Amino acid sequence: MRFSTALAFAAAAVGSALAQGTIMGFNSGSTDDKGNAKSQADFEKEFRTAKNLEGAAGNFTTIRLYTSIQKGSDNEPIAAFPAAIATNTKLLLGIWASDTTNIDGELKALTAAVKQYGTKLTDLVVGCSVGSEDLYRNSIDGVEAKAGVGNSAEMIVKFIKDTRQALAGTPLKDVKITHVDTWTAWVNGSNKAVIDELDFLSVNAFPFYEMKHANSIENAGQLLSSAISAVEGVAGNKDVWLTETGWAYTGPDFGQAKSTVDSAAKYWTEVGCSLFGKMNVFWYTLRDANVANKVKFAITDNLSTTPRFNLSCPAQKQLPTPQTITNGNITSARNATSNGANGTTNGTIGGGSTGGSELAKTRHYPHFIHLSTPFIPPPINSFHLSSHPPTSHLTTRQPPSLPVPVPVPLLTTPTKYSRAVLRKPALGQITSTL
Repeated sequence: MRFSTALAFAAAAVGSALAQGTIMGFNSGSTDDKGNAKSQADFEKEFRTAKNLEGAAGNFTTIRLYTSIQKGSDNEPIAAFPAAIATNTKLLLGIWASDTTNIDGELKALTAAVKQYGTKLTDLVVGCSVGSEDLYRNSIDGVEAKAGVGNSAEMIVKFIKDTRQALAGTPLKDVKITHVDTWTAWVNGSNKAVIDELDFLSVNAFPFYEMKHANSIENAGQLLSSAISAVEGVAGNKDVWLTETGWAYTGPDFGQAKSTVDSAAKYWTEVGCSLFGKMNVFWYTLRDANVANKVKFAITDNLSTTPRFNLSCPAQKQLPTPQTITNGNITSARNATSNGANGTTNGTIGGGSTGGSELAKTRHYPHFIHLSTPFIPPPINSFHLSSHPPTSHLTTRQPPSLPVPVPVPLLTTPTKYSRAVLRKPALGQITSTL
């Protein structure tokens, strides 16, 4: 359910008494921290650790994948599939969709797995994501940041339709389809066709990287809640899932964001615990995926079930009120090296997506955006957040809005869009209305 709706039912929840039916999980790429393909045994260990974290105030029983293809092959099913069956782990399936004109290999791998494992696999599927941050990479800010090759809204829509067609007549014929992207991509009016084609929206958000704004750990909850509020504002009546968020425990600092265990623990307690049980959340991350990445986010070492910090959640956690999102020149600085469909997004971003096809680029989180029409989210009734198990973060909601029209170009046919180019509002691009 939507975060704002969930709060109406979960406001009285305390401690670890989480709302039933919500998802708590982690992201999982197809390679280990040395770039080697994960085996079934590797995935099984990862999935079992997620379920048995000491002191966790909830059950992390779901894993988000970035690809359906086993690394090193063209279209062999990823070893995560049999691992999920062996450990009874639920899956948000992933189809890598950047830097390509077709997803034939992904669909061949997925349909082969469905044929091989049948309902043993499909009964574990909670949804299917077609693409991850492709629209962001395809935006002007993504290109400026050398984020790698993404894809257009038109191509993502085509891939979504291709996926539905490929799964028709299989046990996954009714699977809910989503696309994962940054909040700046979602509020971009040029991408509305993607929203229209989806069953629900998924967003990646990292206040840690908002170094051009007041992105201290004390302000993290407000930054994230405002970003999610903006996405819900364009989602209509569709749910919004938080598919990546977390805080670095070591590595370079970003602006006011300090990479410390204490900060990572506070983000979990103050932000994650305010979301668990109210919103579907995938935490970044259970294990770091690249030794070259100086920024580390893993909540445990070597997949030990003993966490780096306390994963319990105090009662009645509540996030600060979302702030008004405006457009201007503030940008975030989320840099990452992305190893595509069979790898993991890493680099200085730390919270990167694990995904696709050998894309080794550096990216900044939300910079430029093209809005064909001004984005003004509808009023949202304020709500109360209670505590819940470790993962994402949100806050009490108030009506976010963009007081200034925001036409800004995306990478597509120039004649389709306005000439006006504005520096897109980043996660940190939030000004107080108080």
